[in-house]
Amino acid sequence: MSDMREKIMGTLSSIALPDGGDLASRDMVRALTVDGGSVSFVIEAPTPEQAAGMEAQRRAAETAIAALDGVERVSVILTAHGPAKAATPPPNLKIGGHPKPQGGPLPVPGVANIIAIASGKGGVGKSTLSSNLAVALARQGRKVGLLDADILGPSQPRMMGTTQRPSSPDGEQLVPVEAHGVKMMSIGLMLKSDREAVVWRGPMLMGALQQMLFQVDWAPLDVLIIDLPPGTGDVQLTLAQKSQMTGAIIVSTPQDVALLDARKAIDMFQKVNVPILGLIENMSTYVCPNCGHEAHLFGHGGVKDEAAELGAPFLGEIPLSLDVRLAGDSGTPAAAGDGPLAEAYATLARDMIARGIA
Repeated sequence: MSDMREKIMGTLSSIALPDGGDLASRDMVRALTVDGGSVSFVIEAPTPEQAAGMEAQRRAAETAIAALDGVERVSVILTAHGPAKAATPPPNLKIGGHPKPQGGPLPVPGVANIIAIASGKGGVGKSTLSSNLAVALARQGRKVGLLDADILGPSQPRMMGTTQRPSSPDGEQLVPVEAHGVKMMSIGLMLKSDREAVVWRGPMLMGALQQMLFQVDWAPLDVLIIDLPPGTGDVQLTLAQKSQMTGAIIVSTPQDVALLDARKAIDMFQKVNVPILGLIENMSTYVCPNCGHEAHLFGHGGVKDEAAELGAPFLGEIPLSLDVRLAGDSGTPAAAGDGPLAEAYATLARDMIARGIA
């Protein structure tokens, strides 16, 4: 094992960096794990700006390690240590105030499709799927936005790897942050840190949501992905009543308990006349990286059966993988890379484009 680690670090010392040195000498290699024929590690750049220019080095490292004898599988994640410089919005733009009077439902200027990603409950990977789907669609050439509508528990800044604050040159419209080819907005980008709690009542939540929809310079977008919070409450109703939504995609694991809440989400959208565009089975299959054994930890096929019963499209299965979690925590979604996981999201994106909903 130690010989393999030394061989890997020796190989990484040959990967030159744009500003001098190499991955090993600059001490950018983190969390190196060798498990049989599987190798995984993180390349940690000093700043997000430097990380943004190091995708070529990440790919080169992945290729070089994959070529070593005994290596069967490689996972390389690119992340950054320090925060990006903040562009602070002018003080007269207050997020979370009372919304301007508005009728509805209205289109979001410059946005062709608005798709809500919902589950009815937490813990089924809805936010992970939202970020990866947004990146996958962008890699298919679509112009994509991602709105983190979970105002009390925003997670997209971490998953998309950005801490940059949105700017507002005119004090009226926010300019969204861009990450991995996706325009993004989240209340988490307005907070001092990701440990700061948002302690707001309903009217402030709804005000913030409407501002992030209608006071953001989204245009032009082919599709705006909205990562909804769990449940069937104020956020979901406000979106349905105030915006012209193309429809909702329901995400669930195959197990019966998760499907119970997914059915409630479906019922809620049907009551407010939002079309169900399809269902996705997340965490569908786990393949052991050591022996290749396939297991169904949460069951299998339950979401497909539910889609058939509803007469709704079944959009596909996303496997359960440690790499998805590692990628999300590091700020580089799995869909931004290569391999089977990225291909699973790419397949989903291509299917949505073929159906004309993205």
